[in-house]
Amino acid sequence: MPRILIVDDEDSILKSLRRLLAMTPCSSGGKVFPLTVDSCNDPVQALENAFETPYDLVLSDYRMPGMDGVAFLKEFRELQPNAARLILSGYTDLNGLIAAINEAGIVRFIAKPWNDYELVATIGQALAFQELQNETQKIADQARLKQGLLSAEDFERQRLEALEPGITHVLWGPDGSVMLDPDALKRD
Repeated sequence: MPRILIVDDEDSILKSLRRLLAMTPCSSGGKVFPLTVDSCNDPVQALENAFETPYDLVLSDYRMPGMDGVAFLKEFRELQPNAARLILSGYTDLNGLIAAINEAGIVRFIAKPWNDYELVATIGQALAFQELQNETQKIADQARLKQGLLSAEDFERQRLEALEPGITHVLWGPDGSVMLDPDALKRD
């Protein structure tokens, strides 16, 4: 079951999107995607969630206080490069849209107010495309492994990272020890 994350600083938007996605199935090419939907009104908190929870798709508002949608999606992409990224905005800032496409690798821009059918169809299409890309990558990695172009360790590292984002990243302390609590560096 695909898991998606919606990030918007307006709680009313989050409630509306959650309600829409609970009532309307997302589908593409005849395949229906039953969703698990997480939402967050703070992009920094959403990034913290992304350290622990793998997402198949993230939908972010463009304008948010503290961190805009492009900056958020750019950081999210670093954590979970295989998740589809969509941006939602009531503003038609062409430079911002170009930045979102180029820097954050968004799949689609959705205008506010959105058309319910278009939004649900876009999410379904993005999930289907992402699923296809992930499967293609898996097959390509298996072929590289058989050809000796990819080590078994790298193959397993990629597999684990896809299942649990961040699991292969180790935070080293100044003395060479492994830090289990990233906040411990801030306290020292």
